[in-house]
Amino acid sequence: MNIENTKAQMRKGVLEYCILSILNGEDKYTSEILDTLKDAKMLVVEGTIYPLLTRLKNAGLLNYRWEESTSGPPRKYYTLTETGKLFLKELDSTWDELRNATNLVTKTKKS
Repeated sequence: MNIENTKAQMRKGVLEYCILSILNGEDKYTSEILDTLKDAKMLVVEGTIYPLLTRLKNAGLLNYRWEESTSGPPRKYYTLTETGKLFLKELDSTWDELRNATNLVTKTKKS
């Protein structure tokens, strides 16, 4: 079994949650989202993020707007919709439950 593959799958499993969290309270364009994920060691590439952003938009969780840039072409800024905010709130609760359960299961017992 390949440990790098398993670690990549674990990261993919929380990627939507991370993206929604990044956009919570602040509009961002794709490069900013990617930078935040890379800084957090999520190791995401552009080929992964664009389809995911499109899927989240099509699900009604995100909207976007085009904004002119002083340093290049217009940028697409993503924002959470009201549905996206509610979805994120539910994911926050689920993440807390999952983290607590995982901590209980993986906790090493001291002898």
